Amino acid sequence: MKRQRPLLLLLLMVYIFSPTLLSWVIHPDGGWYRPYLIWLLIIVIAYFIQDRKPQQDKVDTP
Repeated sequence: MKRQRPLLLLLLMVYIFSPTLLSWVIHPDGGWYRPYLIWLLIIVIAYFIQDRKPQQDKVDTP
């Protein structure tokens, strides 16, 4: 439930900026690496929003 608002905001931003990004990526005078920058950004975002298991506190037993 906590991740719905950031996800909706991200989807809204993608929807708004996708025409600009698409024209930027397919511009013929651009570098060959532009599509890879978009994929790198997607991978980094997915890494940060993935679910992480909480670490259990280790209890020292004598």
